[in-house]
Amino acid sequence: MAKHIPNILTVARFFLIPFIIYFIIVDKYPFALVFLVLSGLTDVLDGWIARKFNFITNFGKLIDPLADKATQIAVLLTLAFKSIIPFWIIIVVAIKEATMIAGASFLYGKELVVSSRWFGKLSTVLFYVAIACSFGIRYWNNIAITPENSVAPLPQFDLWIYYLALATTVFSLVAYYITFYKQGYLKKENLKIEDITKNTHS
Repeated sequence: MAKHIPNILTVARFFLIPFIIYFIIVDKYPFALVFLVLSGLTDVLDGWIARKFNFITNFGKLIDPLADKATQIAVLLTLAFKSIIPFWIIIVVAIKEATMIAGASFLYGKELVVSSRWFGKLSTVLFYVAIACSFGIRYWNNIAITPENSVAPLPQFDLWIYYLALATTVFSLVAYYITFYKQGYLKKENLKIEDITKNTHS
């Protein structure tokens, strides 16, 4: 049972997504931040447990980045619909993630499971930082724009963090391809192209 703890924590992140989205929709940004941080902590914890006790599984390698991306895209999409961030940001992220998921699914079908790399984690962390800043800015500005308060609203400096996150996202896509190629994931023998060719001509 203990060896399944990392995967249980990973799956739990999917169940946290609706709570984050709900609190964004109702403008309860501190609560949204709490659940986002909780999601991030479970991400760190499941990875630490898996490495510490050698509970690493192919399922975990596959589902962990999916949990990250599902959380990230769901939150970004909600922020875009609330006009907190430009909608084109989610389009760029969605294209990149669709490319990554398609590639990972293809390699998984060839019995090659691809784990997360540091550059993929970096873009995820930057997006989380940007999202947390969006929560803080929106919460502060909601307080500032009232008849009782004359507090100056905060500028949208979070957009610059999103731009940096997007740059690392594009970099990570290129870096993943280069890494896969160097490690032989994309080589002819690993993709079993010979078998496919034989079956095609038979």
